[in-house]
Amino acid sequence: MPALVDDSLVIVLAGGAGERLYPLTKERAKPAVYFGGPYRIIDFALSNCVNSGLRRIFIATQYKSLSLNRHIRMGWSIVSEELGEFVEILPPQKRVGEQWYQGTADAVYQNLYSIMQESSRHLIVLAGDHVYKMDYSRMLRFHEERGAAVTLAAIEEPMAEANRFGIVAVDKQDRVTGFQEKPDRPIAIPGSPDLVLASMGVYIFDTNVLVHALEADAARPTTHDFGKDIIPALIHQAPVYAYRFSDENKKASKYWRDIGTLDAYFEANMDLCQVNPEFNLYDPEWPLRTYQPQAPPAKFVFAQTGRRCGQALDSVISPGCIVSGSEISGSVLCPNVRVHSFCRIEECILMPGVRVGRHARIRRAIIDRDVLLPRGALIGYHPEEDRRRHTVTDSGIVVVTTDDEPLIGPLSDEALQIEAEADRKGGGG
Repeated sequence: MPALVDDSLVIVLAGGAGERLYPLTKERAKPAVYFGGPYRIIDFALSNCVNSGLRRIFIATQYKSLSLNRHIRMGWSIVSEELGEFVEILPPQKRVGEQWYQGTADAVYQNLYSIMQESSRHLIVLAGDHVYKMDYSRMLRFHEERGAAVTLAAIEEPMAEANRFGIVAVDKQDRVTGFQEKPDRPIAIPGSPDLVLASMGVYIFDTNVLVHALEADAARPTTHDFGKDIIPALIHQAPVYAYRFSDENKKASKYWRDIGTLDAYFEANMDLCQVNPEFNLYDPEWPLRTYQPQAPPAKFVFAQTGRRCGQALDSVISPGCIVSGSEISGSVLCPNVRVHSFCRIEECILMPGVRVGRHARIRRAIIDRDVLLPRGALIGYHPEEDRRRHTVTDSGIVVVTTDDEPLIGPLSDEALQIEAEADRKGGGG
């Protein structure tokens, strides 16, 4: 197995614009969006690589990549260059023409020069915007044992959900016989009429096979996409197999999420606040790495007589956060968030650097990085007003950015009296 891993190169495709996550992707690429507190979405694919023993990793970027590049530089300089290891950014270089990346396959094609310089037998192609745990070395072993030229990872999904995915048709030996993009009439798994195999966007190629396939695809008027063009073309030319996803999450159900919409992103974060979440952040045998800012421990203050102490229930609180005399429930606070006194925050995601003024009430909201919510801000209580001021999803999740002007709610005489009494006793905050 070490020889297989050592003879493999990884390219992570991290150039996606993530339009359905807008406005969170207004100033950053989708893989750079925060998830679960201190993490960025790309951290999960990169952690899978390192935990699988893969330490030669290219990251192909394109769309608004500054924060992503900085995150990789500051958080992923963990390999040994002396041993030939690297985690390296590949910006668009226009080596083969004047176009930016035209699709997933074109992103790899335009970087063939860098890939060929590594002289690796296998190339592993990953998406940088999915959340899951997977040991790619197991997939490599499967690829080698089957004598495959191409292996793609697939996960079982209910037949009713097939129109959300690229569906892989296989025979009884899991050799791929067809590929359907979000079909209305999908092909079921042999022997399991209620299930389909959905492509996960994880591919292993014999490098020489991929080079020829990419060169042929570049010469044709296609969408230059792995699922739509490369894989269907190779099915009849070389042995292509589907690898059934083996989950390292250690839960009853397999966990793989393409959190491509605001609602899906919100629900995946809220799951982390549960007593027994579907996705396990706390497994020491599968460490999840990220850039950890030099921040002090989280703090909850004002345990004074007659004054409510800051508290967080069923929540994820990152380093550097201070909760002053406010109540947080079912929420995710990213690093260096400050919540001032007399606030109530329910089912929210607060990104790094958010400041929440006194008496704010927020529920079912995503507050983007460095937003300053003024005293008395009211978010998630008046749907029509929220839609006028902010982005609101179909399920009612409010997304607040630095360009928005939140509604200010009226403060009751009782609230003002409590505040004044706290200040008189030196409460502050």
